[in-house]
Amino acid sequence: MSRPPIPAPGSGPGSGPGRPVPWHQVLTPHHLAPHSLPPDSLLPSRGAVPAQAPARPPRPRLPAADLLDGVGRWGVMDTPVGQFRLHPVRLPRDLSLVAGWMNDPVVAAFWELSGPAELTEQHISTQLDGDGRSAPCLGLLDGTPMSYWELYRADLDPIARHYPARPHDTGVHLLLGPPECRGRGVGPRLLRAVAERALRERHSAARVVAEPDVRNIPSVRAFLKAGFRHHQDLDLPAKRAALMVRDRV
Repeated sequence: MSRPPIPAPGSGPGSGPGRPVPWHQVLTPHHLAPHSLPPDSLLPSRGAVPAQAPARPPRPRLPAADLLDGVGRWGVMDTPVGQFRLHPVRLPRDLSLVAGWMNDPVVAAFWELSGPAELTEQHISTQLDGDGRSAPCLGLLDGTPMSYWELYRADLDPIARHYPARPHDTGVHLLLGPPECRGRGVGPRLLRAVAERALRERHSAARVVAEPDVRNIPSVRAFLKAGFRHHQDLDLPAKRAALMVRDRV
């Protein structure tokens, strides 16, 4: 779930891809069109030297390897609080929304990404430009963006050095953005739905894990309500975390 609301339940930055400080830390209530050639009329004649080279289009962002079995294709999840789905973050389209959530003091206390939008942009871009081991997503409830998620391969993340990781362990970081979504039991219900869907879609994964800050009691409680168990406490470089585990039943 690297690092990266209740404050969101979740792992949170401080470990996990990039430095996600997940929602589970702050359970607060956080393509490409192919290039085409110009028309023949715009092509220089053989041997001619154009007076000014045409501006080169920005280099397209190539899709990373799919190490999480298509998070963006996991589909709609029916939950007690509405229909929920994960939608991969797109920049710059979603930057203002996510950066606004990161500047909420309740979220910022654990995600540590408050400040200029460039901080959030760099945090997300590191994942989008990576090898596919982490997928930043918006959580849409009944079609409305209301949470930020990071699904990641915990077994390929630096956190794997701090606990007995198993192949394909799937990590989760989460924050609930709008304050009105917090403290209403929304977080645990969405966490349960996402964990169940991850285990259904990722046949090689036997567990979903999270590492919220031990000080974030609401987050830890949210994971427990979502069917996770407290496995152990971990001394990570940036925090002492509660390792929460949801096993495949």
